[in-house]
Amino acid sequence: MKKNLTLIEALIPVIFLVALLAYNVQKVFGDEALSGSNQFALLLGASIAALIGFKNKVSFEDMMDTVAKNIKSTSSAILILLFVGGLSGTWLLSGIVPTMIYYGLQILNPTIFLAASVVIASLISLATGSSWSTSATVGIALIGIGKALGINEGMIAGAVISGAYFGDKISPLSDTTNLASAVAGTDLFTHIRYMLKTTIPSITITLILFIILGFYQKSSGDSVNIDIMLSSIKESFNVTPWLLIVPGIVIFLIIKKTEPLIALMLGTLLGGLFAIIFQPHIIEKFAEIDKIDFHAAYKVVMNSITTDTVIETSNERLNDLFTSGGMAGMLGTIWLILSAMVFGGIMEAIGALNAISSSLLRVAKGDFGVFASTVTTCIFFNGTVSDQYLAIVVPGKMYKTAFDEKNLKSENLSRTLEDSGTVTSVLFPWNTGGAYNSRVLTVDTYHYLPFAFFNLISPLMTLIFAYFKIGIRKIKDK
Repeated sequence: MKKNLTLIEALIPVIFLVALLAYNVQKVFGDEALSGSNQFALLLGASIAALIGFKNKVSFEDMMDTVAKNIKSTSSAILILLFVGGLSGTWLLSGIVPTMIYYGLQILNPTIFLAASVVIASLISLATGSSWSTSATVGIALIGIGKALGINEGMIAGAVISGAYFGDKISPLSDTTNLASAVAGTDLFTHIRYMLKTTIPSITITLILFIILGFYQKSSGDSVNIDIMLSSIKESFNVTPWLLIVPGIVIFLIIKKTEPLIALMLGTLLGGLFAIIFQPHIIEKFAEIDKIDFHAAYKVVMNSITTDTVIETSNERLNDLFTSGGMAGMLGTIWLILSAMVFGGIMEAIGALNAISSSLLRVAKGDFGVFASTVTTCIFFNGTVSDQYLAIVVPGKMYKTAFDEKNLKSENLSRTLEDSGTVTSVLFPWNTGGAYNSRVLTVDTYHYLPFAFFNLISPLMTLIFAYFKIGIRKIKDK
């Protein structure tokens, strides 16, 4: 017969995992920890959890069933990752990304770049309802432009992610926004309007911080000879505004709520077609032929989708930008997600997650205690279950009764779920959100985490509002 876990038993796998991950990153592997050691650390943590499960009469079959359910829930994310890899390859080969960088270098300067990146990512994410799609389109271009300007890549990624998650949170098209309101039992637009109370201060502080950081980028930007880089891009690629049609189509499809997989597949294929039309000299160079033909074009485009693509220019700074790993480059991230799902699934199956959450709820005192417990649980689930959807759904179901008992309206819960569940997923390298963004933006989570200001501030803002009882809605209020 299955026994209930004690809090100490539930925390043992978590403590072991956190300690091992910290050792991997800080003492042994550094930035290379995501190449395999962290993945195996998650599996070791899952093994510890499984041993505790066996001790408490949880069958191996039950654990594997929950793991299988968790992995199934990430199938869409895994396929999206593969298609983003293919898209990045053809968008490089076709000159789409270099063209974005070319025009971006002429418009943006280092002083305003970071704040402008927040605004641009916010608008695209608001229109599409997807932080992931924003990272995979304008995010890639902004990373390229910022690195060419000599700006720290962690700052650039932090700005992109801050804007992307701001737009995602307040967009009625967003799946997480709809999910949070549905789980809490709140009307969608009531949820969005109420969420603005904490979201607007958070994004305002974020913009101020990036504006301040922008002033310190001026000297590094002046040292970059933009004209030489522009010339190098034009030497290597046929730069034309016609290439911007492809990202325009992809963004339009996403705004129209086309399935992301369909939009990304079309973007990948159009990228390959535009490579044949606009960059035949690059295909000829890769195929080592004098004149392009169908066989050569097919082979080069297919390789750009599936494997490494490196296009060299006369500028070393640009050479670091014009590389893509294709679909194969995403396999390490997929490995990380699968390992995280194993750990989260076994933790769920043995009752560890429920034991920890129940303990938090027992110590919650007053209204603030319920808010603080919800925030803590959402962040905990992002760090253990490694999926932002579960970090919204499970705490939402757990704490709904507690909010009702405290006479708190449902929008209090839905806002808290978004302020802590949605935005913090990107802060964990092994979470689907963190793994995806770090791979797409080619910046390690540890590098952008200190600059993902909006994502760091949002859960703190909801706690500040709860502690000082700012705008907290009671059921008895008229």
